[in-house]
Amino acid sequence: MSNLDSFFSDNGVLSKHITGYRARIQQLEMAQAIADTIASNEILVAEAGTGTGKTFAYLVPALLAGGKVIISTGTKTLQDQICQSLAQADGSGAFIEDNWQRKEGGGGRTRVMTDGGIIEQGGVNFSVVSGDKLPPSATAHRPELAGRTWKACGVSLVIHPKNPHIPTSHANVRFFIAEKVGESPVWWFGGGFDLTPFYPIDEDIIHWHQTAADLCQPFGDDIYSAHKKWCDEYFYLKHRNETRGVGGLFFDDLNQWGFPVCFDYVKAVGQGFIDAYVPIINKRKDMSFTQQQRDFQLYRRGRYVEFNLVFDRGTLFGLQSGGRTESILMSMPPLARWEYNFQALSGSPEHALTDYFLKPRDWLGLRQNG
Repeated sequence: MSNLDSFFSDNGVLSKHITGYRARIQQLEMAQAIADTIASNEILVAEAGTGTGKTFAYLVPALLAGGKVIISTGTKTLQDQICQSLAQADGSGAFIEDNWQRKEGGGGRTRVMTDGGIIEQGGVNFSVVSGDKLPPSATAHRPELAGRTWKACGVSLVIHPKNPHIPTSHANVRFFIAEKVGESPVWWFGGGFDLTPFYPIDEDIIHWHQTAADLCQPFGDDIYSAHKKWCDEYFYLKHRNETRGVGGLFFDDLNQWGFPVCFDYVKAVGQGFIDAYVPIINKRKDMSFTQQQRDFQLYRRGRYVEFNLVFDRGTLFGLQSGGRTESILMSMPPLARWEYNFQALSGSPEHALTDYFLKPRDWLGLRQNG
């Protein structure tokens, strides 16, 4: 009998101390996989269904290892923190929760607010999913991963406020691991946050980028500038020759710092979104707006839809991998409009959006030169 068997068998330690405990082969298999991973100092992403007994499956081998162990549930906690902060800023809206399972593997927890006091529609999604083969959207820029099985977990969100003076915002943090028998697993983190204003205010944009720069600083002097540049380049509508918004941070394939430091950076990005976005909501939510400004907001939301359905790798990955459509397309605004050959009046705020703001700029340099 192995050391783990003595804990998880019908007559083992857990059975003697927990009323109603019953041995489960899946629990023992998970515990053994975790013990082997700890012993070999490698990385494991394990997926287990309801009733497996996940808590003891990771606690027992962790305690038996005899070293310091950190148990982190950062992604679900991040979803809770973001929803709480946004609901408080909204004032009257509430998130409804939808727990779901994916037949191909995994599941998630989707939270959506509609018709709030400030937020017209917004969604914050947590998911842990897996598959037998990475879809084309994932292997297009990394063909060496073709044919590998995969697991992914993360939090993603999009917020569409009613007031045109409050920008739409998007954020996500994610972890991927791709595996193949006989080869080392390949893992990486990705994510970021970006801002899409309709009537931009320099003060808000500078605050947004200063928050991004501050959270990046502990990880290197060049991280903000590198991930800002990546954001400007990624969120770009080629057919419109304009960026989707005023940028922020974007990164992918992050593993060069080692797992602990990369994970710390991802957590900083998640908290940074709250610090960057909620103050803008609070500062602008009482500003009045006209029907003309509302119409322009809906027109510009059309650009958001165009990017997400044509270019966004996350949307394409979700749809191509058989993901849950409702959760994937929660990023769509509840209302949007298109207008043939719209031309904003020169010198108007609407003209300034595309003529000045939707071009990559050194926003923090503006503060220094102002």
